[in-house]
Amino acid sequence: MESHDLILFPKIESVEEFTSIADLYIGQVLAFISNIEEFTRWLYQEVKMISLSSSGRIPGEDPDPAREERSGRVREVGNQAVWSLSSCKPGFGVEQLRDDCLDTYWQSDGPQPHLVNIQFRRKTTIQDVWIYADYKADESYTPSRISIRCGTHFNDLQEIEVVDLHEPTGWLLIPLKDIHDRPIRTYMVQIAVLSNHQNGRDTHMRQIKIHSPVEDKAVAVDCLGAFTSPTFKSYSCIR
Repeated sequence: MESHDLILFPKIESVEEFTSIADLYIGQVLAFISNIEEFTRWLYQEVKMISLSSSGRIPGEDPDPAREERSGRVREVGNQAVWSLSSCKPGFGVEQLRDDCLDTYWQSDGPQPHLVNIQFRRKTTIQDVWIYADYKADESYTPSRISIRCGTHFNDLQEIEVVDLHEPTGWLLIPLKDIHDRPIRTYMVQIAVLSNHQNGRDTHMRQIKIHSPVEDKAVAVDCLGAFTSPTFKSYSCIR
């Protein structure tokens, strides 16, 4: 073995010296592991953002929830829910958040986190949430970190997704999946703005869309029961 292939360890004279050297190496190993974890989190976030921006659309096309609805794969179910906000400026509330106009917006008026609560009357399958943000127009009012939570009511909400944004302009698609990688079924969705760009206090959010998958289900005629009248029986089979 050549000299440059040898691994040289320092000569240890005492237990104290051994402990000191061990602490040094362990500290270096832990720092290395910490750097790997930080890099992995960064890489995961970057891959997720690329996936969010390109999921379900042709390369080169801008994300558009209306196009997804026209495709017949999803339907907008936000009108089936009761919407509430943690705070809002007069004239900048739920109505502006749901008016299909990108020039209007919800503006919060209170401490962070700023919350949008979406409560359904029955358990609903949610495939994704779409949020429209415009950094060029809103600047420090633009969210930089968003948390999506789901549950039965306010007391059992669980965080499903956390998304970091960098000067977003346009529609942002956030898929919601359960532990089996299927669209989540829930009574309530909460969108929490945890922080804004430039350490802004209040937030602007221009539009929110909630999509549920469209399922093709065959209707079983047997479940309707047997016809009894002569008139209905005449249509019970194809001749």
